[in-house]
Amino acid sequence: MKLVNETVVIDGIDKTILNFLMDDAKKSILEIARNIGITGAAVHQRLRKLEKAGLIEGSKLMINPRLLGYKTMAFVGVYLDKAVSNPQAVKQLRQIPEVIECHYTTGNWSIFIKILCRDNEHLMNVLNKDIQAIEGVSRTETFISLNQQINRQIKI
Repeated sequence: MKLVNETVVIDGIDKTILNFLMDDAKKSILEIARNIGITGAAVHQRLRKLEKAGLIEGSKLMINPRLLGYKTMAFVGVYLDKAVSNPQAVKQLRQIPEVIECHYTTGNWSIFIKILCRDNEHLMNVLNKDIQAIEGVSRTETFISLNQQINRQIKI
């Protein structure tokens, strides 16, 4: 691994290690090392360098929200009356637990968010009582996801 113009350049061994972990983050360093043919210490050292460079941002446990009753996923374009409202609106959106992603965008919306709700009624309450009540929000445009077809990371 090396840095070139603020871009991390990784070699084949780094790619193999990362692909193993992207497929299964619980895979042990020793198992990865055996598959690659290097020592566990070498794998560990490479991972620490990739973390230090910022390429690896951490690992997290992924849960299936549907099994907790969250069956409605929606994307909401948020129109703000003024661009200066963006930071304050994001601060308030951060307080709404159903908001799981928030992006500044180009195009029609100021902000584009992804939310998870139990059902359509829950979605309507979050939209009407939480999101549209934020100062500066002039209106929203909502798209309900019927079924997620692709869920992956960038290929390395």
